[in-house]
Amino acid sequence: MASHIALLHSVTIGGSRRLVMAEWRAMMAAIGLDNPRTWVATGNALFDADKATIAQLEHRLEAAFAQSFGRQVDTIVKTAAHWARLVAAYPFPDEAERDGTRIAVRVMRKPLERAVLKQLQPYATQGERLAITHGDLWIHFDQDPTRSRLVNALTTKRLGVGTMRNWNTVRRLGDMIAA
Repeated sequence: MASHIALLHSVTIGGSRRLVMAEWRAMMAAIGLDNPRTWVATGNALFDADKATIAQLEHRLEAAFAQSFGRQVDTIVKTAAHWARLVAAYPFPDEAERDGTRIAVRVMRKPLERAVLKQLQPYATQGERLAITHGDLWIHFDQDPTRSRLVNALTTKRLGVGTMRNWNTVRRLGDMIAA
């Protein structure tokens, strides 16, 4: 049995209705995922599964989500080992210790190439710094992330399927896996 993390791209499931984490956990259990547990109401889950590839797990979760909640939502699945590497490789340790809300990572389904950094640089107009580790895009926001032009450039169309999480969430999920 292997531990995994699932990240939803969005928890909005229609109009202003947001996904209830207990309903998501029940859906995961119904499709045969063991020990589903969530952290905060922003689409972060841990579960255990046996004998399935990441692509198979993503497909199962997305299909069940669409059937259960009536909306297709991209779901990124990573193994516990991948998440441990993600946590260990964060490129802005000093900044993360000062304010974890100003460090974010776009966790990708397919790894990004380093050429993406050059494509995104024109949108980094408020001192943002970018780095790619293990195919995931890290960002340090020198100023308020909600005011950054860069955030609007981080689209699925431009980068592929992925979802953003701040350093505090990344670290907490890492702690949950380690426990």
